[in-house]
Amino acid sequence: MRNSFIYSITRWVARIVFSSLYRIETVKEEAYAFNGPAVILPKHQYWTDIPLVSLVFDFPLHFVAKHELFRYPWLRAYLRFLGGIPLDREHPIKTLASIRDLLLRLKAAEKIVIFPEGTYFRGAIGSGKSRLIQMILGFQSELRQRIPFVPMGIRYAERKGWRRRVEIRIGYPLFAEKESDAIPLTQRVMEEIARLSRLPMYKPHSAERLAHGIQS
Repeated sequence: MRNSFIYSITRWVARIVFSSLYRIETVKEEAYAFNGPAVILPKHQYWTDIPLVSLVFDFPLHFVAKHELFRYPWLRAYLRFLGGIPLDREHPIKTLASIRDLLLRLKAAEKIVIFPEGTYFRGAIGSGKSRLIQMILGFQSELRQRIPFVPMGIRYAERKGWRRRVEIRIGYPLFAEKESDAIPLTQRVMEEIARLSRLPMYKPHSAERLAHGIQS
């Protein structure tokens, strides 16, 4: 369970540190109110994405993170105090308690952050993971409302001097009706993240053909 005091202190320290290292420029394409539950889906390139995303919004966030980060008791306790939700993406049934916690957070109109690429992916947009999005779409009938999925682009400029410019663009919320819409919704999310980040979609087959042509 998130501890408001620890979350506030950590965010205050992060704002001081990251404001001195980065010039953060935020663009919101729509003045979305975020009155109810929401899922925020940012681009993921560096560990610094996490504190930068938390500084963009005025309200507290819950980050879904890989369960390996919660292995050590002291780190697990701290991440829990910050509102972290551990999840085994490959075997969600192993973190069933986290799935229930995620549903409770959404019922409480909390905002959940999920990095849809699942890991760091630099220079391009990786393929999105649809399983967790599918699971959340399945919650909509119980919540009796559609959940907005909000794509977010993060673009780091080349470092010049002490501070590095980082542009964060928040896109239009996307919606879907049912669990079977998860794959096309995920594709739309990744296309929007690519547009907002001004990065290409990663195409491994094209890269292989290019390498083969050079070798020939």
